[in-house]
Amino acid sequence: MMRPLTVSIGQHSEKGHKETNQDFHAALTPTGPVLALKGIAIAIADGISTSSVSRIAAESAIKSFLTDYYCTSDAWSVKTAAQRVISATNSWLYAETRRGQYASDMDRGYVCTFTAMILKSRLAHIFHIGDCRVSRLAGCTLEPLTDDHRVTVSSQQSYLSRALGAKPIVEIDYRAVPLRVGDLFILSSDGVHEHVSGSVIATAAKAHADDLDRAARAIVEEALRAGSRDNLTVQIVRIEAVPDGEAGEFMADAADLTPPPLPDPGSALDGYRVLRQLYASSRSHVYLALDTQTEKSVALKVPSTDIRNDADHLKRVMMEEWVARRLNSPHVVKAPPHSRKRNHLYVVTEYVEGQTLAQWMIDHPNPDLETVRDIAEQIAKGLRAFHRLEMLHQDLRPQNIMIDRSGTVKLIDFGSTRVAGVVEAAPEAVRDDILGTAQYAAPEYFVGERGTWRSDLFSFGVIVYQMLTGRLPYGAEVPKTRSLMQQSRLRYIPASEINPQVPDWIDQALRKAVHPNPMKRYEALSEFTFDLRHPNPTLLKTVRPPLAQRNPVVFWKCVSGILALAVILLLWRLTLDG
Repeated sequence: MMRPLTVSIGQHSEKGHKETNQDFHAALTPTGPVLALKGIAIAIADGISTSSVSRIAAESAIKSFLTDYYCTSDAWSVKTAAQRVISATNSWLYAETRRGQYASDMDRGYVCTFTAMILKSRLAHIFHIGDCRVSRLAGCTLEPLTDDHRVTVSSQQSYLSRALGAKPIVEIDYRAVPLRVGDLFILSSDGVHEHVSGSVIATAAKAHADDLDRAARAIVEEALRAGSRDNLTVQIVRIEAVPDGEAGEFMADAADLTPPPLPDPGSALDGYRVLRQLYASSRSHVYLALDTQTEKSVALKVPSTDIRNDADHLKRVMMEEWVARRLNSPHVVKAPPHSRKRNHLYVVTEYVEGQTLAQWMIDHPNPDLETVRDIAEQIAKGLRAFHRLEMLHQDLRPQNIMIDRSGTVKLIDFGSTRVAGVVEAAPEAVRDDILGTAQYAAPEYFVGERGTWRSDLFSFGVIVYQMLTGRLPYGAEVPKTRSLMQQSRLRYIPASEINPQVPDWIDQALRKAVHPNPMKRYEALSEFTFDLRHPNPTLLKTVRPPLAQRNPVVFWKCVSGILALAVILLLWRLTLDG
């Protein structure tokens, strides 16, 4: 069992010499899987003195952040989740001011500063707007981890240059710093940090090491003695333990399970009756089974006997249902609800009655363009469901795409899926192995680069190309490349040379989707699917490569033919002269 992230937190806030306290602060330490996947949140907000409703803004900002952040997808990274929540809160505060009597005077509206810190795994993620501060105590010195968003006019006058709720769109400073046991972080409003030094904070933290609330109160009292005339709030966070070993608390239950023996038709497994085998490979066996409780058919995947000692593969098996439960798209296979206790490790998903795209391509060697477009657009919708949650499929291939009897396309097999939120929770468990199938994997994987959504786009483009031609756009050359130089020499085989029915403008769209350089691919999946239906003038203006590049064999055949003709003419001329 891994050691969880453990912290001690102390907090204190006072109105000081002012009539009301417009500061607001809070902290939330979840337990269990939420602690590993979402982390610990600490936040502070400071209202502005010119606004009578700024206290409401500060309180709303803190409460909505701590509530909404933990409602975001577990798959999202901390940065994505927190920034979206803060941006939504900013929009709400700005709208409230615009609806009120001070619509034209933001200094009297729902405006406040906002600073939050999310502690997850071994990182502190800091989000900052305004002039509250996050500092780290090093000895008796405070190391600032944020910059004040304040413009100084004179020694007597300054104003905030950035605040939550002040503009329709807010700019958020973001920073991530590593955590070490014993680190002491200080979150404070300007009423505190403008009047106390690092030595004061260090003395208070040491004197009240067992009661950080008392330490925070002592710091506030010292700031008052030093002449602070503002509201005063301070939060102290001490790191007691950081995760080590195999970080995977969110999969703790599954980690204790072992794969079952390969079941025979008619046998039972945790309330599922196995009907027949659907598929078998060196990695897994998939069965059609009946849930005896719901009487519904399901697909049951059991790890192969060949990989039962492969810890990395078994971890990916654990993740498959976790991923499926968080995706909501008609073009992604779903995981049915499961309430019964499991005694073994396996994956259960909905049963899709139909065929794989690989089989469909065998049955339809010459599909019409409209059918290919329809399938491509459904694949894109499924991929977008992944990418919206910061997931990469990473093993997109015809065998992992199902077409049911109604023609609906569904993506399956999430054993290679990369989830940003899980990677943050277990960074040491992430390996940069090529998990997908080599023929469809993007070139960047083969030079050791980490994949992005554009890597899924490459695989998607290869599949569309294959539907139209029955071949791969670079043949078998991509997996052989091990450097950027080698990849720059890859030569795209025009689809129109293999299948004359492919229009040149579609060929150009395919060429862009599968470009060896990920930054030269499309900016969005929707751009690619749009260009499959509408000629893109920009792509059509692209200079056609010389024949020597497009088809070296044909080029040298032409050169040889010309040389042969020249030799024949020369011999004929010599014969005449003789």
